[in-house]
Amino acid sequence: MTAHGSVGRSLVALLALMACLSCAAAARAGEVARQRLEVRRHLKRLNKTPVKSIKNGRCPEDTIPIRRTTREDMLRASSVKRYGRKKHRSLPYPLSVDPDLLNESGHQSDAYQATGCYNLLCSGFIQINNEIAMGASISPISDYDGSQYDISILVWKDPKEGNWWMQFGSDYVLGYWPSFLFSYLEDSATMIEWGGEVVNSEPDGEHTSTEMGSGHFPEEGFSKASYFRNIQIVDGSNNLRAPEGVGAFTEQSNCYDVQNGNNNAWGQYFYYGGPGRNSNCP
Repeated sequence: MTAHGSVGRSLVALLALMACLSCAAAARAGEVARQRLEVRRHLKRLNKTPVKSIKNGRCPEDTIPIRRTTREDMLRASSVKRYGRKKHRSLPYPLSVDPDLLNESGHQSDAYQATGCYNLLCSGFIQINNEIAMGASISPISDYDGSQYDISILVWKDPKEGNWWMQFGSDYVLGYWPSFLFSYLEDSATMIEWGGEVVNSEPDGEHTSTEMGSGHFPEEGFSKASYFRNIQIVDGSNNLRAPEGVGAFTEQSNCYDVQNGNNNAWGQYFYYGGPGRNSNCP
């Protein structure tokens, strides 16, 4: 009877274990179904009914191109709600800056706490160009130790309306950020930053392996490391001039680094980037 009792208790334990595993599987399936539904709803909000779908060519007059968001795009984000939004994080203060002009993260407006997106994924930037799609791929691209290509970006303030405009290359004015979005920038900028940025969510407690720039450190130089060149600022008279007091900073130089310089051909420039996680950046 004792033996039969043990078998009975073992059978009950086995059934209980199977029930727990079944519950866990059901819970997981429910979570997956909930996530799929959330993704579909968010995609429906982002992907408005188009006037026209294009792969090449341009949009009709009075419309703009908007890159269609895919399910795969959203699943790469940490969460559906965070998709496309800038991550709120603290940044070291570059050089000597009046602390009254900075908030805790070194950014203005609300420092990405409630607003701030990439491309057109939330309101703010007003696009007027119907040939360039924000967030679309750029071609051709540079090859490591091969042909190098770069683009020029210009941001300036309209002194009459106070809006901040962005131009791509010499021919494409993309759109503007309305003046009402800003506090200090409603008047002028007191500091400008150029550089690269990645999101390091430290998966499994390790630094992200996301590359910055070409994925190679700046000391490798031209045709291997990414760069910014001919850095200039727009002054109060809307004239371009060389910036003063240029410095460089990086949070983890073993993961990503930066080296700046100045010469006749490139003016103010810097190389930047890195591989992310490596033997010296665990």
